[in-house]
Amino acid sequence: MILICSNPYINISVKKLFILSYIIFSSTILFAQKDKELEEVIVKEKRKTAKERGEFIRHAQSVEALTEEELNRNNPAFIEQSLGTMAGVQVDKRTQLGGQRLVIRGYGNDQKFNNWGIKAYYNGIPLTTAEGVTILDDIDFANVNNIEVIKGPASTMYGGGVGGVARFYMKSSEEKGVSLTEKFSAGSFGLLQSNTRLDIVGDSSAIALTYGHLQSDGYRPKGSSLKNFLTFFGEFKLNKKQSLTTYLSHNFSLEGVTGQIPYADYYLGIDNGNTAYAKKNSRNEILATRFGLTHQYTFSKQFSNITTLFYSNQDFVRVAAGASENSMNPNYGVRSVFAIKSDFSENITNELNIGTEIQQSRSVISNYRFAGTDDLNPLKVQDISKGSYFKNSTNQYAAFFHNRLNFNSLDLALIVGLSANQIDYTRLDLLANQGLVVGYNKDLSFTKSFETSYNPHIALQKVFKQQIINLSYSEGYNAPTASTSFIPDLQKENKELLPEKARMIDLGIQGLLFNSRLDYQISVFNIDVSNKLTQLSGVNPAGGTYNYFANTGNQTNQGVELSLRYLLVGGSKSFIKKIEPFLNYSNYNFKYDDFKTKFGSKVVDFSNNQVVGVPPTKYTLGLDIVTNKGFYINNTYNAMGAVFTDFANTNNVKGYSLLNSKIGFQKTLKKVDFDFYIAGNNLTNQVNYTFLFLGNSVNDTDVGSNYPVGVITDVNPGPSKTYYFGGMNVKFKF
Repeated sequence: MILICSNPYINISVKKLFILSYIIFSSTILFAQKDKELEEVIVKEKRKTAKERGEFIRHAQSVEALTEEELNRNNPAFIEQSLGTMAGVQVDKRTQLGGQRLVIRGYGNDQKFNNWGIKAYYNGIPLTTAEGVTILDDIDFANVNNIEVIKGPASTMYGGGVGGVARFYMKSSEEKGVSLTEKFSAGSFGLLQSNTRLDIVGDSSAIALTYGHLQSDGYRPKGSSLKNFLTFFGEFKLNKKQSLTTYLSHNFSLEGVTGQIPYADYYLGIDNGNTAYAKKNSRNEILATRFGLTHQYTFSKQFSNITTLFYSNQDFVRVAAGASENSMNPNYGVRSVFAIKSDFSENITNELNIGTEIQQSRSVISNYRFAGTDDLNPLKVQDISKGSYFKNSTNQYAAFFHNRLNFNSLDLALIVGLSANQIDYTRLDLLANQGLVVGYNKDLSFTKSFETSYNPHIALQKVFKQQIINLSYSEGYNAPTASTSFIPDLQKENKELLPEKARMIDLGIQGLLFNSRLDYQISVFNIDVSNKLTQLSGVNPAGGTYNYFANTGNQTNQGVELSLRYLLVGGSKSFIKKIEPFLNYSNYNFKYDDFKTKFGSKVVDFSNNQVVGVPPTKYTLGLDIVTNKGFYINNTYNAMGAVFTDFANTNNVKGYSLLNSKIGFQKTLKKVDFDFYIAGNNLTNQVNYTFLFLGNSVNDTDVGSNYPVGVITDVNPGPSKTYYFGGMNVKFKF
C-alpha cells in the first residue's frame, strides 16, 4: 500500500480499484454457487492461469502468459495492445504495424530502434539473432495462439539477455478431422485483413497451412502497411518414442516510415509527418524466410531429448531520412536439451535439464548517405567513399544446466542453474581493398571476442495449498553488438567496451483463492545492471561530433508488479456464462547509479536520475462478460504514466490512457463455428505516442524536414482519435 499511495496517480488508481472491487463483490453474490458444473467451468476457463502456474514452477521466476482468448480481445495484429496489458511489459513501435520494441522491466529500449537485451522465440526457434537483435515485422501474429514472457534475466536456459524472454507459439487444431478457417476484418485507416487456414488432424499427425494478408493506409502520412504471410506448421508422431515438429514461413512486410514530429504538434494532436522522410519514400521492407525442425526422442520415462535445427533470413531494405541501406541477414543454429529425471527416494526426486544453443549470423550490409536536400533528386547519394559495405559474421554459444530438486513431502523445491555464454564477431570492410574506391583510404574491418560469461540461477520454491512462493536470484548479460563495438568516425575499435551484467533478486507469489475463482501474481524485485551500455556523443578532433557506445556506470531497477483476475460463472440456465474482471499493475523506482557521461573534456553525472522511457506506474483494468447465448464484450483500460526522455530528466512526457472495447457474438455448432464482432480503440480520443527517442538519441533534427531549423523532432504519435475495426471468423469442420 505504501508503494501505491506514493504515486501521483493514486486518485485515478483508487477509483478504478474501487469500481473493480465493487464489480467483483456484487457479482460474487449474484453468481455464487457450489455445484459440480461451476467447478468444471472454472477449470475450463482458467487456461491462462494454468499456463502461468506451470511456467512459473518450471522457470522459478516471474512469468506471465497470454492465451488465444486474451490475444483475441483486440486485433492480434496490434500486438502492442495485447502484450502491453501485462504487468512489467510495454511495447513501443515505430510504424503502424512494425518496428516493435519490447521493454520488459524497464529494459529493451537502449538502442535507437531495434530490440536489444530481450530474447524472443517462435515455437522454440530464436527470433533474436546471434548478435542479440530482434525484429518482429515479419511475424504473422494472427497465427500466434500463446505468448509467454519470462521477466528479468533468464540466461540459465536462454543464453544472453538482461530484460527477459518473450516466447510466441503457434499450435495445431485440437479437433480431429479437416477444417477450414477464414478470418476477415476491415476498419479505420483502410484496414483490410484476411487469414485463411487449412487444418488436417489425424491420430498421429496434425498440419496447418495458412495464408495471411494485411494492408492499411495508416493513421500517419506516408505510413501505409502491406504484409503477406505464408506458413506451414506440422506435428508428426513417428512412433511411441519419437515426434517431429516442423515450421516454415515465407513472409513479406512493407512498412512506411513517417518520421518524428515535435512535441508541440504532438500535444495539439497535429501530425503532418516529416517531409525529410516523405521525400525519400522512407520505409522498412523485409522479405523473410524462417524454418525450424524439432525432434523429440523419449529414450525412457527418465531420459529424453528435444533438438531444434533452425534457419532464417531477412532480406532487408531500409530507407530513412539520411541513408539507404540494403542487407541480407541469414541466421542459423541448433538448440538441444536433454532431460533426466531421478527418484532418490519416495519423497525426493530430481529433474535435470542440460542443453546448448548455438547460433551464427552472417550478414552483408551496404549503407549510403543521401546527398543534401535536392528536392528534384531526393534519392541522390554521396559518392561511395562516404558509404559503407560490410560483411559480418557473429557467433553466439550458450551451454547450460537447470536442476530441480523436489522435496515432495514438504512441497518444497530447490532450483539451481548455470549457463556459460560467449559471443564473438568478425567484420570485413568490402570497400577497403586498395585501389577499389577512390578516396576510401580506411579499413573498418575488425574482430572481437568477449570472455565467457557465467550466469547462475538459484531459487527456493514452496507450495502452500494453492499458493506458490518463489524466491530467486539470477544473473544475465548483454554483449555489445558489432556496430556498437566500433567507432567509424575515429576508424578504430572500441576496445574498452564491456558487456552489461545484471543481477536480479525476485520474490514472487502466485496463487488461487476462493475455490480458484481468484488468481493473483505479485512480484517484488531488484535488478542491478553494471557496465551499463549507453550511446554517447564525442568531439571529433577532425571537426564535428560523433556517436559511440560506452560503459557509463550502473542502473538499479526496483519494482512491484501485481496481476489479479477473478472469474465468476453462471450455470447453464443463467443468462451470464462468465464475468471476468482483471487488473495488471506495475510500480517502479528505476534509477541511474554512478552514471557518468563525457562530452569532450566535460564529465556529466546523472546519478540518482530516473531511467528514461519507463513510467513509474503503469496499469491495465479489464472487464470481460460472456453470455450463454453467445454475446460477449471485452473492455480494456490501459494507463501509462509520465516518462523522462533525457538523462538529465528535463523533458517530461505526459502520460496517457487508452480505452478499448470489443463486442461480438460467437457460436459453436456441429459443423461450423463463427464469431462476428466490432471493436473500437482509444474510445476517449486521447493523445498518445508509440515511440520516443531516448537518452543520447534525443534532440533529433532532420535536414529537409517541414519544421524550422532548431525544432526538435523526437516523438512518433499514435492515433489520437477513435478508430474502429470489425469482422468475422468462420470455421468449417468437415
